[in-house]
Amino acid sequence: MNKDQVKGKAKDIGGKIQEEAGKLVGSSEQQAKGLSKQVEGKTQEKVGDLKDAVNKGNR
Repeated sequence: MNKDQVKGKAKDIGGKIQEEAGKLVGSSEQQAKGLSKQVEGKTQEKVGDLKDAVNKGNR
């Protein structure tokens, strides 16, 4: 795993926690922020996956 994959996974998990916390307190703003973080994290993970694929192809 490279740093983009790790950071992306962390953002995804953090976003899930934030979304659930928003649901518990009834805050649609926090739910939306959590979902946004999840998307950002998944995107960063995919960038990391792509970097891995490129690096493996160059070996």
